[in-house]
Amino acid sequence: MILGKIKVVSRVWWLVFLFGALFGALIMLAIRFATYSPERVHYHANFAVYLNGRQEQFKSPRYYQEVAVCSLNKVLSPEQRAHMHDNINSVIHVHDHAVTWGQFFANLGWTLGPDLLETNDGTQYAANDTDKLNIILNGQDYTDIGSLANRVIDDRDRLLVSFGDIDASSLRQEYDKVPSTAAKYDADKDPATCSGSEKPTISDRLHHIL
Repeated sequence: MILGKIKVVSRVWWLVFLFGALFGALIMLAIRFATYSPERVHYHANFAVYLNGRQEQFKSPRYYQEVAVCSLNKVLSPEQRAHMHDNINSVIHVHDHAVTWGQFFANLGWTLGPDLLETNDGTQYAANDTDKLNIILNGQDYTDIGSLANRVIDDRDRLLVSFGDIDASSLRQEYDKVPSTAAKYDADKDPATCSGSEKPTISDRLHHIL
């Protein structure tokens, strides 16, 4: 008789324990669901390209991503990861981790090599005895050091790519003309839907907690 009561009490306590554990887990999931706010990559860099002393204007609409459609659970396309907007040819919008300069130029249809620059129409600018592919990044001269293609674009980078026979003074003048507006764009709302201004959907929240 006593043994039977002990078994009943033991079962009740096990049920209470299981109910409590289940209730606690549901509370934790509800908190994660309600407070989910995904970390989104969104920063900017500045750049300019000069070809034999003339600045490339990137006038074609193909160079600009008007709306970068993305979701929290979707792998971004190359163009969504790094692009330009609104015909502003000096600002790069970066929306993913570890995007390199080579990948950004590839999104434009260009090729950036250690001593070669190729435009989207196939025109090649290859270094020779007189012309160089000059690279200045954040004030540091990377000319002849190696390819910048595999270097990750960092927040507020300033890059000058200048091909031609150019002296140090003129090269510095070109670099000084590269805008320093990345910080302003970091603070402003981005025109793309990837900017982080939109709220996560119910599907996004469920995907996060499951």
